[in-house]
Amino acid sequence: MTQRAHAAPLTPTFVTRWIETLPDVRIEEVAPVPATTGIFSADLVNGFLREGPLASPRIDALTDPVLRLLNRAWEYGVKHYVFLQDTHTMDNPEFRAYPPHCIAGTSESEMIPEIGRLPFANAFHVVEKNSLHPAVETTFNELWDEQRHINRAIVIGDCTDLCVNHLAMHLRMRANALGLQQFDVIIPANCVDTFDIPESEDLDPGGAHPGDFFHEVFLYHLASNGIRVVNSII
Repeated sequence: MTQRAHAAPLTPTFVTRWIETLPDVRIEEVAPVPATTGIFSADLVNGFLREGPLASPRIDALTDPVLRLLNRAWEYGVKHYVFLQDTHTMDNPEFRAYPPHCIAGTSESEMIPEIGRLPFANAFHVVEKNSLHPAVETTFNELWDEQRHINRAIVIGDCTDLCVNHLAMHLRMRANALGLQQFDVIIPANCVDTFDIPESEDLDPGGAHPGDFFHEVFLYHLASNGIRVVNSII
């Protein structure tokens, strides 16, 4: 295989420039009414942060910023939290694309302990899912319909280009379809990320997954679809 002597950066320059403009915002600004704000988490489970074939140190690094945001939100008065969690059947066809992971009944499918030990963890709604999507064959939409007073959705978790993308886009697209004029979806970039598989001659074509590229391009894609992306919420 012929290698380029000086490979250009993967992320388009205009995306990089946009990423550099993302602001740090106060929670009072993005969620002026805590009672109508919810935090929605994708896959902050052991199987993506700590153990198993898809665990990633890069994803595990979300732990501290996520804990800071959860604690800040609770102190501010946010009381609605939904945790979408991979809980797969043994024979899931998804395992043709990814190694078997987060199988129901294993520790991989469980919330990371730092989140589970939070003193307000009894306020968390856990929704188990058997695919990348939050609402396909799950209870997610029913739970949402019971909480229609929520009009600000803060999305956190992993992976930016996979489950976070599906979660945030579902929130945005369903709100659009229902005509929810005051519904906003916000993503703090420091509380989402994706895994990294560097390009290598040992990989089959399509096997690389450059983390920075997919993280930044999908944040840009989400922003292009009416989702507000900020650097952090403080």
